[in-house]
Amino acid sequence: MKGSILVVDDERSIRDILAKVLGYEGFEVTTAASGGEGLTLYRERGFDLVLLDVKMQGIDGLDVLVQLTQHDPDAQVVMISGHGTISTAVQAVKDGAFDFLEKPLDSDRLLVTVQRAIEHRRLAEENVQLRAGLALATDTGFAMVGDSPGLARIRSLVNRVGPTNARVLVTGENGSGKELVARAIHEVSPRADRPFVEVNCAAIPSELVESELFGHVKGAFTGAVANQDGKFEAADGGTLFLDEIGDLALGAQAKILRALQEGVIIPVGGSKPVKVDVRVIAATNRDLEADIASGRFREDLYHRLNVMPIEVPPLRERTGDVPALVSHFVAVLGGGPGMSPMVFTDEAIRRLQKRRWTGNVRELRNAVERLLILAPGPEVTAEDIDRVLPPDSSPPMDHEGMAQAAGDRTFQEFRDDAERAFIIARLRDHYWNIAETARALGMPRSNLYKKIDKYQIEREH
Repeated sequence: MKGSILVVDDERSIRDILAKVLGYEGFEVTTAASGGEGLTLYRERGFDLVLLDVKMQGIDGLDVLVQLTQHDPDAQVVMISGHGTISTAVQAVKDGAFDFLEKPLDSDRLLVTVQRAIEHRRLAEENVQLRAGLALATDTGFAMVGDSPGLARIRSLVNRVGPTNARVLVTGENGSGKELVARAIHEVSPRADRPFVEVNCAAIPSELVESELFGHVKGAFTGAVANQDGKFEAADGGTLFLDEIGDLALGAQAKILRALQEGVIIPVGGSKPVKVDVRVIAATNRDLEADIASGRFREDLYHRLNVMPIEVPPLRERTGDVPALVSHFVAVLGGGPGMSPMVFTDEAIRRLQKRRWTGNVRELRNAVERLLILAPGPEVTAEDIDRVLPPDSSPPMDHEGMAQAAGDRTFQEFRDDAERAFIIARLRDHYWNIAETARALGMPRSNLYKKIDKYQIEREH
């Protein structure tokens, strides 16, 4: 398909004509008979382009346009009207429309406009993705590499949240790439030319955390021989990445909360507030909700940080990214002293994909480096992997492990839980597009809606 188009018009004949013409041209066309229906469809599925009538019963086109662009600032909308005026066209463009077409529609101009609008959206998305792809972790040498649905979903979220000032909470296992997500968000933000300052909260002694974050004044404590700026001031105008935020002491959490609420900090030993303009991105491998319940983490800080949650899946759930990651690591590491950029055989790649990678991408990088050093070459083979790498520490779950996972649940409860988890995973893979998910599952869309209702699955934003 060339792209997906939503036609919103209360005249059935117009809907049918546009669906027929655009369908012949290879576009996937969905129609809506009212502004309200159009908004619902767009929020549910998303489209590359919306053709929107100006004059309709109920919500008129200009109001729909405003709501569409508020929901999706990148929405491409072409307004169509049989009562076009210059003032209406100007207002539509001011409100975010890509173009304005008058009825009766000229098919040639319609197709040119449609193609231009869809190409404009795709070029903008590609530009953002290219910038996001430049986000390299300076100390690990790996980037957001891969084409799995899980990583594509993260890229989409990065592209949407990056240009905003919204705070982001990145969760995931150690080594899964949380820092890369934070760097990618910074790179696609208006703050990209300002500092990106990283703080590993787990690595700072508890007695030095406040000084590290907020700075200190001369004489604040033994050894404070001069005024010292903290990380908040160092990141002024840019992004502050608080890695492993779940390991912060409660006292430091309270001061971070105040900094987020008021936009000011007070250095240790000082009394004068210092205004800072910082976007905070936090990351953790902990279950913060469980920590809140046990009193280890402040609930108010959690809600301040968790404006936009992004979960990074472990490598074992996106093994389709392993070939691209291996190629990337070979390119990065193969040119180093005493190294050579060897080729991994197909069987070697398949062997790597079968491993559990409890250390995630970081563990894979280390494994590639070890193989480049120890494999005799010129290729890295499956036999080299068996010889060089230790046995997999976390083999796939066996029957006994599955029985333990089932616990005391009945067979029906276990099956329902598994089906619910499977449907959520497929919905995530397809960006919560109901039609595409239903096709992937091989079931009618109506059945999928019934499953969603049965398992009380709520759409993730």
